[in-house]
Amino acid sequence: MAATTFSIGSSVSFSPKASLLPQSKPSFALRFNSKFSLASFSGLKAVSCESETSFLSKESSAALQDTFARQAHLSDHRPQYGIQPQASFKVAILGASGGIGQPLALLVKMSPLVSALHLYDIANVKGVAADLSHCNTPSQVLDFTGASELANCLKGVNLVVIPAGVPRKPGMTRDDLFNINANIVKTLVEAVADNCPDAFIHIISNPVNSTVPIAAEVLKQKGVYDPNKLFGVSTLDVVRANTFVAQKKKLKLIDVDVPVVGGHAGITILPLLSKTKPTINFTDEEVEELTVRIQNAGTEVVEAKAGAGSATLSMAYAAARFVESSLRALDGDGDVYECAYVESNLTELPFFASRIKLGRNGVEALISSEIQGLTEYERKALESLKPELKASIEKGIAFAQKQAVAA
Repeated sequence: MAATTFSIGSSVSFSPKASLLPQSKPSFALRFNSKFSLASFSGLKAVSCESETSFLSKESSAALQDTFARQAHLSDHRPQYGIQPQASFKVAILGASGGIGQPLALLVKMSPLVSALHLYDIANVKGVAADLSHCNTPSQVLDFTGASELANCLKGVNLVVIPAGVPRKPGMTRDDLFNINANIVKTLVEAVADNCPDAFIHIISNPVNSTVPIAAEVLKQKGVYDPNKLFGVSTLDVVRANTFVAQKKKLKLIDVDVPVVGGHAGITILPLLSKTKPTINFTDEEVEELTVRIQNAGTEVVEAKAGAGSATLSMAYAAARFVESSLRALDGDGDVYECAYVESNLTELPFFASRIKLGRNGVEALISSEIQGLTEYERKALESLKPELKASIEKGIAFAQKQAVAA
């Protein structure tokens, strides 16, 4: 889905049905001025969703507007002091004081669909929660520190996001992260299985190609595995592909939608440039240049930060977009599509990233059409990535099974 932006401003639009606040009071009420405009409460005076909305493509924007329009009814006979979409979902972020966790928590705090935001980490999470709790958006923020508080963090949660783990450093491959992050993911997913087994689980911790299979095995061992509710968050690859293509071709970013399939590391990341919307002609040189840049974009950030971190802000943005899409699906929106790394039968590999349709029960459909009719370059790249992705999947499964035997 095409990445889009927040439109945040101090001016407030209004219609004959929406009265302004008294001038003596702070002007942060919200208005619908027509079916083409939505301003939803976020506490930042007004967050306007005109033809585009946060994180979403223009196709999804209309669906989101319809969702909120059904929930918000303006009265003709009394002043309106603001419209607040029904916030009804509890989200937990495990690893909330880290480089991804903090900006992700801020973005999720801004969602009008979130009623409670549970922040967990092994240290320093109380300050993050206190800081976020001062933001005048509706969701309640609660902090949980250490293993003894993890169960309480997860009780009653609808969606769990796991960015916990160590970041990639210069010269470090995603595979180097495996031993540390595999254990972290295993422990956290066990707690999810015990306390909120029906929740959507968003795995960010790298290497995602292996940590998602680890999570699947843990859930199987606990007897609560639902493949439709386990997701590897590969949204950042789509966000980058959309951005780089728009820049290269001088297009409006909101119009650009590049599906990205395969996995979430190096050559396993395959942008399907031939499937870009709107239809764009690329030279062979442009295809290779863009593909390589999208595949190596994480390294681009790691090197630019020169040892000070990895892609935390763009990852948080992409993860928040996927959270928002998932919450919309949980809320009953029937038009939610994203690319994600999930259990799949589209190839011979047990896990594969592709576009999916999301619904209240998770993955409703795998969109197979996008991996059909590929160019020769894309077909070769798809075949080339399979051995590496297969090895990463098998490594994750073997790790989880070995841990289960040891236990």
